Amino acid sequence: MQARVHNPPAMSTSPAPTPPAPAGSARPPACRAIVVGASSGLGEAIVLQLAREGARVAALARRSDALERLAREAGAQAAAAGGLVLARAHDVHDSEAVPALFEELVRELGGLDLLVYTAGIMPPVARSEYDTAKDLDILAVNFGGLVAWGNAAAQLFRTQRSGTLVGVSSISGNRGRKGNPLYGASKAAMDNWLESLRNRLAADNVHVCTIKPGYIATRMTAGLQGLFWVATPEQAAAAVLEAARRRANVRYVLRRWELVGRVLPLIPSFVFRRLEF
Repeated sequence: MQARVHNPPAMSTSPAPTPPAPAGSARPPACRAIVVGASSGLGEAIVLQLAREGARVAALARRSDALERLAREAGAQAAAAGGLVLARAHDVHDSEAVPALFEELVRELGGLDLLVYTAGIMPPVARSEYDTAKDLDILAVNFGGLVAWGNAAAQLFRTQRSGTLVGVSSISGNRGRKGNPLYGASKAAMDNWLESLRNRLAADNVHVCTIKPGYIATRMTAGLQGLFWVATPEQAAAAVLEAARRRANVRYVLRRWELVGRVLPLIPSFVFRRLEF
């Protein structure tokens, strides 16, 4: 099997059925998956876990150098397990490119069972900063990219009456925090949109899963101080895939963050506005 980072012509192969798990094996059935935001952190860990399971995976991210490294590592693991890793450089700002790229990847994968959107940015924002360009960029990456890829997947899954869409949101979307207003707002938009899509597609046997991480040890959180309950990318990836397979509606990662998620809405506004995060 080859791991590719270039953009070959679209293939005209017909979809291949997902092979069943071997009798007596604990390994889940191999699947066809697209992971958007795969060059580091959680997205990279998800690609690697799927590759070890023998899945056919398309890994997308903006940084082609990181994708090349991932394609070599994950591609070798996938090939050993009977799978495949495709890598494509893609900037989620380019929503117009999504329909054609999505169609191409589905053909190359032989179908699609799972789409995971993990792309996201959280640039530092000074307390006195009100930068519209920066705010709209956060919204475009965190929410706009999800809508573009989610709509493409939803349409396919609806017609084939199967499939799972996973959006990686954040516990930051539960309340309006003063530290980074647009980051939290983008995640709240994700939560609402994913729930709406889940309700819309339920009758078509399509599942939509919202993942709400606390802190994950990634480049995004590297500069933050005083982090607690930090998950490794590998822990978080296992939790995401387990939630998708169990058709969970909303899953906190780590699970203990669910307690925080339940408490946050109960804090009175006059108290919450005094909190420094």
